[in-house]
Amino acid sequence: MKEASEFPDAHLRVFDRRTVTSSDDVRSVYFIGICGTGMGSLAGLFRQAGFEVSGSDANAYPPMSDTLREIGITIHEGYDAAHLDKKPDLIVVGNACTPTHPEAARARDESLPQLSFPEAFAEFFIGDRRSFVVAGTHGKTTTSALLAHTTTFAGLDPTYLVGGVVLNGGSSCRYGSGDITIVEGDEYDTAYFDKRPKFMSYRPTAAIVTSLEFDHADIYEDWDDYRAAFERFVALVPESGYLVLNNDVPAVLDLARFASAKIIRYGLLTDSDKAPHIDDRTTRRDAATGSPTPDVTATNVVVSESGISFDLVLPGLRPFPTLLPVTGRHNLSNALAVAALAWSQGVAPEQIVAAFEAFKGIKRRQEVIGTVDDVIVIDDFAHHPTAAAVTIAGVRERWKERRLVAVFEPRSNSSRRKVFEQPYVDAFAQADVALFARPPFRHNDRHDDFMDVEHICHGLQERGIDALAADDQAVLRERLRTTMQPGDLVLIMSNGGFGGLHKWVLEELSSRQHRRYHRESDNGDTLH
Repeated sequence: MKEASEFPDAHLRVFDRRTVTSSDDVRSVYFIGICGTGMGSLAGLFRQAGFEVSGSDANAYPPMSDTLREIGITIHEGYDAAHLDKKPDLIVVGNACTPTHPEAARARDESLPQLSFPEAFAEFFIGDRRSFVVAGTHGKTTTSALLAHTTTFAGLDPTYLVGGVVLNGGSSCRYGSGDITIVEGDEYDTAYFDKRPKFMSYRPTAAIVTSLEFDHADIYEDWDDYRAAFERFVALVPESGYLVLNNDVPAVLDLARFASAKIIRYGLLTDSDKAPHIDDRTTRRDAATGSPTPDVTATNVVVSESGISFDLVLPGLRPFPTLLPVTGRHNLSNALAVAALAWSQGVAPEQIVAAFEAFKGIKRRQEVIGTVDDVIVIDDFAHHPTAAAVTIAGVRERWKERRLVAVFEPRSNSSRRKVFEQPYVDAFAQADVALFARPPFRHNDRHDDFMDVEHICHGLQERGIDALAADDQAVLRERLRTTMQPGDLVLIMSNGGFGGLHKWVLEELSSRQHRRYHRESDNGDTLH
């Protein structure tokens, strides 16, 4: 990962930036790029805390724009330096801003007080609170959301900021009165003037690392560069704190070598039902040489359409029967991480179990958005091949008898890389039908590193999978129209709006069901 000083335009990135010396001096906060998922959530958090909030975005799009306006936040459509004429007490600069962005440039040139997204969150919402940071290539949003839900359920009243809408409460953020802050620790870069990973700003007193796999090839040079970011992150957790590591991922366990915190390992047992124990010092040595028995695990795992039932095993305690109403063993793993951290902070096992059973999930994470004409339609945010693979495996296991139609939009910068072609073939080989939206070539793409969707489809067809690369929405919708049938499960994966495809699928199925009803009525086939 490059430092800001290493860019050709470093003279615009490295400057004497004026920040804020005290939160008492701030009443008005302005966000550049306010409708992004993280920025919008942070803006909402500032509003909940009683600040005057406004901002701008190139496309002030719903639902975020509607949500922000409903809570009294002023949004400017488009970017204009004149928006800063009435100088705010603080400007929060999103990482989508370039050095020549008109509003960011004015803030820099006039030395207006400004912070990056993670700096602002840390300054105003961590402070002297205990900071619980959830990091990892995959599973951050689900894990941080479940941790926020569990600690809220246990009465700890946390402040939290996660990358998705928690269906319990219907929000991605909450300003609590307790002494805990929970944040999803993103490893992407911070701002045009700070190229460090966001999670380096979050002052963790406890942390979870769910997974570790090369990602964000647009900003990290290679696997070693990517892994080094996590090595620096875990070193931030103090010796008095806890570092919760996924026992099933060797690269995650290896991070213990760089930590001084007490280590708790969680994972899924394969050949042992023995209750584990915690040993903070020897665990770190064990982690470097092998995969010991996890400290927190699940036994007697049963998957059904109701979710995942299992016995939660915590150190030195009897197993606790638990139901987690979500899909996928990867989410069971995420739940074990939450149980480990919550238990380390004094949350009773009975409260953890009750919270899990009450968890409604996260919007756009294997979210069932409708069942129409006996077709289940699921929306998911997956865009990395591993995330797609575990999502497909999870819904396949939960709904074993249904034909699986997987629809995918490779939209993010990282998801469109050539290095992921074969992993996508392996991931979508678990589906019965695989439909891909062909990604457009963007200004920051390289021809030698751009994903060939035809290559993926050819690889799937060789494995007997019905696969198609669609050039536009019309082609994709027509193929879905002729493909979908009662008994199917349609899984739509995108980290964007996908051109309104989700809504169209539900409307098409409803229209089809309506036509069938009238056809049967005309034929006298309905019961009276």
